Amino acid sequence: MSIDRAVMVFAGTMVLVSVLLTAFVSQYFVWFTVFIGLNLIQSAFTRLCPAAWVFKALRFKSGNVF
Repeated sequence: MSIDRAVMVFAGTMVLVSVLLTAFVSQYFVWFTVFIGLNLIQSAFTRLCPAAWVFKALRFKSGNVF
């Protein structure tokens, strides 16, 4: 699996987890969802993504973006 796909899977999983936490634990977890969205927007413009750095350190294959 490439870093690009791993980042997409990770981001999607985090969004789903944050929505579940918001629905079943506390409304304040909506800020976690906001953080994920802002990080996705920021990485689209800058190509800097902390998750990609982690996957690169774990020796995932390079992708087209990261």
